[in-house]
Amino acid sequence: MATKTWKLGELSKGGVITIETTKTEVKVIAKEWDTSTGFSKASNQSNAKEWNRLEVSIKSNDAERKLDFFLTDLTTSYYADQILDWIKTKVEFNKVGWYNW
Repeated sequence: MATKTWKLGELSKGGVITIETTKTEVKVIAKEWDTSTGFSKASNQSNAKEWNRLEVSIKSNDAERKLDFFLTDLTTSYYADQILDWIKTKVEFNKVGWYNW
């Protein structure tokens, strides 16, 4: 399992996005910035309050698309791409689908 947190501040709804990957699924957790720990990117945001979440099985034919849409709704397309690229280094998506025929 791999976990990474992006502290994007005003570039993201809520300001914090945490990704958790396992062999079978990817979780995207959107969190509100915990201002009690500070406003800098160096502040500890591990206890930030969760306000939205997406859990996707990597066996699903549209897992990558669902993650891309969810991330793009949370943040800019640039950071959505950066996060999705990191996810792709941790899991292998099911590539079977109509677009590969």
